[in-house]
Amino acid sequence: MRIGVPKEIAANERRVALTPDTAGRLVKGGFEVVIERGAGTAAFFPDEVYTAVGVKVGDRASVIGQSDIVLQVQAPTTGELSQYREGGALVAFFQPAADLIRALAQRRLTAFTLVLLPRITRAQPMDVLSSQATVAGYKAVLLAATATGRLLPMLVTAAGTVPAARVLVLGAGVAGLQAIATARRLGAIVSAFDVRPAVKEQVQSLGATFLEMAIEEHAETAGGYAKELSEETHKKELAFLAKAAKDADIVISTAAIPGKKAPILLTTAAVEGMKPGSVIVDLAAETGGNCELTQAGAEIVRNGVAILGPLNLPSTMPINASQMYAKNISAFLGHIVQDGKLRLDFEDQIIRDTCVTHAGEVRKS
Repeated sequence: MRIGVPKEIAANERRVALTPDTAGRLVKGGFEVVIERGAGTAAFFPDEVYTAVGVKVGDRASVIGQSDIVLQVQAPTTGELSQYREGGALVAFFQPAADLIRALAQRRLTAFTLVLLPRITRAQPMDVLSSQATVAGYKAVLLAATATGRLLPMLVTAAGTVPAARVLVLGAGVAGLQAIATARRLGAIVSAFDVRPAVKEQVQSLGATFLEMAIEEHAETAGGYAKELSEETHKKELAFLAKAAKDADIVISTAAIPGKKAPILLTTAAVEGMKPGSVIVDLAAETGGNCELTQAGAEIVRNGVAILGPLNLPSTMPINASQMYAKNISAFLGHIVQDGKLRLDFEDQIIRDTCVTHAGEVRKS
């Protein structure tokens, strides 16, 4: 079976779907792996490192047009789908937008998106959402530390004692927990909020304070994700967080609801109540933002408060982000391929949930 890895062409995307180490293991496992010339360069993996482990290097047309399975980070554009081998397979990490899904079906591609990977134990080695969220949570704290006008750790100096910065993390999923851990390593005093009481122990285990708000309704899905609150409860949540943000020097917001617009957690009034010089890093910027004032891809200042809306943070750390992604996608490949052939058992939850098109039909939209 021939595995193709094209160069990512999305703006500012520096990751690559397979690193030399992971690609080399696939070659040893009997796969023919071909990568587009320069595909790993932006992630600091030159072509010669791939060829040293038995990977072939080719042009884009041969990689995407002559491979049985194409592995990517971002989804292809609808305009270039005609170059993909009709009836082939594609594995990538993308939201299943209707126009793209239709185009994939028309090309008769068997397409999988790891965004839809079920949150079950046997899928953990393939969990791209978690691995990339880990990178994003770490980098968010570094961005905040750079943007703030103060030091994070407490320092005792000849000029007096500098108090530790106070960091508030909204959402204690994978990105939030990594942000907590990173801020603690830098010496900050950290508190965190999440509507799911079950994460309290995880937050406290990292040395942070868990901010508890009485929530009468169940705020967690069967898959362990946060779910949308009722209007009345959400109003109480906004008031609670506005009060918590007043004392924060840095706020890292990570809250998301799968398949929906990010919930607003910080209103304009809440931002105006924060101290001048405070910083908000909104990791939900790509899906609308947790802060009412967030502008995706931009940094703005309101009443002295800097609000950062970074996009695709994992791509800014392409070495480790690519290494983690490659291991995830390789594990997924091992699940869908058996004896050199694509295994399409739609009774299997992993395959059923991630396969969006097959044999010209749209399976998920």
